[in-house]
Amino acid sequence: MSNTGTSVIFEGTGSYAPKRVVTNDDLAKIVDTSDEWIATRSGIRERRIADETETNSEMATRAAQAAMADAGVTGADIDLIIVGTCTGDSPLPAVAVHVQRKLGIKNIPAFDVAAACSGFLYALDVADAMIRSGRYKRALIIGSEKLSAITDWTDRTTCVLFGDGAGAAVIAAHPEMTEGVIGTRLFSDGNACELLYVQSGGSSRPSSAETVANREHFIRMRGREVFKLAVTAMEDAAIEICERNGVKPSDLKLVIPHQANLRIIESIAARMELTKEQVYINVDRYGNTSAASIPIALDEARKNNRIQSGDLVLLVAFGAGLTWASALIRWH
Repeated sequence: MSNTGTSVIFEGTGSYAPKRVVTNDDLAKIVDTSDEWIATRSGIRERRIADETETNSEMATRAAQAAMADAGVTGADIDLIIVGTCTGDSPLPAVAVHVQRKLGIKNIPAFDVAAACSGFLYALDVADAMIRSGRYKRALIIGSEKLSAITDWTDRTTCVLFGDGAGAAVIAAHPEMTEGVIGTRLFSDGNACELLYVQSGGSSRPSSAETVANREHFIRMRGREVFKLAVTAMEDAAIEICERNGVKPSDLKLVIPHQANLRIIESIAARMELTKEQVYINVDRYGNTSAASIPIALDEARKNNRIQSGDLVLLVAFGAGLTWASALIRWH
């Protein structure tokens, strides 16, 4: 939807990536693959992999602390915490309440949204609407994933794609400003849910010795079908939100797409006739970090001075569900 009335701006961003770097050559030692094979098909050269102390909530908390420091706020200033994730520390409670506890914040709503790689944009849309309702002033939104925990390291078609990390942002109501979140769009299509999934561990097929033995707790993906749908969905979401808000692709200072595959990103850029300078890419260094992908890239782009006051920024994502989303922001 297009947003009117109160402006909701990004006050700060932050990110966290595990120290351990796993290169394509490292993976070639455990599965039948090579740096050339992986890079040619995905654009990925390396990814970050968390150790046992770097839980999802720990990474999310570190990203949140960085975003709060960047915004110049404390826990007392936060009214709402939303985490986009599909790899919680446990089935319950939510990652968001772990983050809340670690930040020392009490008596505010904290919950997760499960939209896979679109999770951060889903969190942004929900937080934006809740702030515009007037009931909340400032939200901490986070995308955080520990995909290494659900990656089958014997499957060369999937283990080369994923990485771990977290990104966060503080967004807040600023009635006196004209910049901020211009519009958001969310989509999903459950008819394609079996293209990308984890079979067991939920209530329909609880964990058991059999599900573990059958390796049913890992990501399974029909790559070709997902690729085709991702290209179309992300292109359509990006173009639609621009058209709805009277924005031409040439007006965009920066497009930050979900970092899943370089070929998908290049296809979107070609259809929208974007220049290389207009598209932010870091998939080569992080791989696919799902809901953490866009906020990590957003934080990096800001630190690298790729985003300045007054710039139009487009965020667009696609993930399991299938879900996809876009957001248009005039940076303050």
